[in-house]
Amino acid sequence: MTTIARACRRVLLTAEPGAKIKAARAAARAWRRGALAHLFDVAMPDRPARPARPETLPPNRMPKRGKAGSERSRIAMLHALAHIEHGAIDLAFDMAGRFGAAFPRAFVDDWIGVGADEAMHFALLDRRLQALGSCYGALPAHDGLWQAAAATAHDPLARLAVVPMVLEARGLDVTPALVAAFERAGDARSAAILTRIYRDEIRHVAAGTSWFRKMCESRAIAAVPEWRRLIRAHFRGAVKPPFNDSARDEAGLSREFYLGVAGVELD
Repeated sequence: MTTIARACRRVLLTAEPGAKIKAARAAARAWRRGALAHLFDVAMPDRPARPARPETLPPNRMPKRGKAGSERSRIAMLHALAHIEHGAIDLAFDMAGRFGAAFPRAFVDDWIGVGADEAMHFALLDRRLQALGSCYGALPAHDGLWQAAAATAHDPLARLAVVPMVLEARGLDVTPALVAAFERAGDARSAAILTRIYRDEIRHVAAGTSWFRKMCESRAIAAVPEWRRLIRAHFRGAVKPPFNDSARDEAGLSREFYLGVAGVELD
């Protein structure tokens, strides 16, 4: 019997997107049926394997996408979202494989489930791009998500604070407006995909917030000030309003966390 750590590492070291989706789904199925040992016998790679395309650019060199009114701008937005979901597959499996030994088995259950969701999200977006005459890799992208992962590779609390509780939570803030823009453009299929992703991401933020609170409790640390400390130490940028308070509340990410650093440039 192989181990959950080896299955996670396999996902991270699979470069081609279609093969990564298959590896993620296979790992999730094997974990659910008990075919993977709950052992952490290999290290996660410093960086996941990446396909030849898309070309990666620094964030400040990324072309402007514009509004969702034209098909070209909608393709650019869907491509950017597909890139986020592609990176999120690696983030979820890295979370399980890198930090799973420090948590109960249920932690791995949650993040393997998140990884399977992200693989499904990517597949939906890539199929939609193909239906619109494009594909993943046709446009440039940036590597900001993995930079956040690298900055928090040493500390599960920092990873939970930054990735689900800041980066994924930002998706809860912006997605409803994107859905409305696609609907106004008459692109109901893309809007439906984004709505599905939005509902799943609430669960993902909830998982991150719940495990953050549990780990703080186990260490006898107050969760809110610890989150703020970790964000100031490890997140570069700003926690920007406006916030989707209802979705954040549904995920357990209460206003007491983020209003303390809202609008403050962090580095």
